[in-house]
Amino acid sequence: MMARSKVSGDYSIPQKDLEDLKDTITSQDLPTAINTIKEYLKQQDLVELNIGVAGESGSGKSTFVNAFRGLGDEDKGSAKTGVVETTLEPEVYHHPKYNNVKVWDLPGIGTPNFKADEYLQQVEFERYDFFIIIASDRFRECHTQLAKEIMRMGKKFYFVRSKIDASITAEKRKKNFDLEETLDAIREDCVNGLRKIGIEDPVVFLISGWELGKYDLNLLQDRMEKELPQHKRRVLLLALPNITLEINEKKKKALEENIHSVHWCCCEKREKEEKSIHKKSSEDTEPLSSGLKVLPPGPSFSKVIH
Repeated sequence: MMARSKVSGDYSIPQKDLEDLKDTITSQDLPTAINTIKEYLKQQDLVELNIGVAGESGSGKSTFVNAFRGLGDEDKGSAKTGVVETTLEPEVYHHPKYNNVKVWDLPGIGTPNFKADEYLQQVEFERYDFFIIIASDRFRECHTQLAKEIMRMGKKFYFVRSKIDASITAEKRKKNFDLEETLDAIREDCVNGLRKIGIEDPVVFLISGWELGKYDLNLLQDRMEKELPQHKRRVLLLALPNITLEINEKKKKALEENIHSVHWCCCEKREKEEKSIHKKSSEDTEPLSSGLKVLPPGPSFSKVIH
């Protein structure tokens, strides 16, 4: 069952940007102001989002990279998948619709000599906005080493338990199978395992790369969105595939909020122009009225013609 979340969040143009935009177009005529707004929106679409996906070999990293971008494992432009490690260096995969969104398939962790600090140096830690740490079974010490190092260096990470569909299929063979109880048991097992190896308050998201719209995708999206800077929230939202009602509703809300912000800017500009025109018109007519002389009454028209 898919976890549901409320449609919330602020996807509008940041207030500071809106104020700066308003100040810029104040001195411009309306056509120039409209072009300025268009250019700003164009720049918004160039804001980069870099997501690092890490995990052990065979944990479903590459499948997640593909599913997140709305691709199957055999589609053109998809990340290579396999039971053995196919990623030896960080591999970047651009979103098929939003070239500014980059999902990075990182080399496998969990080798005998794994050291989190050296690994993060190798993958150029600074480039990523956040990390997805994936495990297909239990989280192990290599996962927590990586999480603690990421935390120490001031970035966000999210634990994802992958291949939930396979776990559900295995559990369905039991006579007393209950989906909700099974999902709770998997989540609790992951959380307890992470606590035992040093993570204080772990949050684990259950995800299926084959059926991304099920289980905890909405909860994961909510968490990532809340912890991103405002100007990157819209980028993340647009990049997500249209596979849940919540995501589609949020995309609609984001579009409506930006339309409202741009409309407000244009109305402010138009109102100021109209006031300026009205003021100029009043100033132009004032000298005429003040310079007129009052003439004495003359003969009526009827008397003149007689």
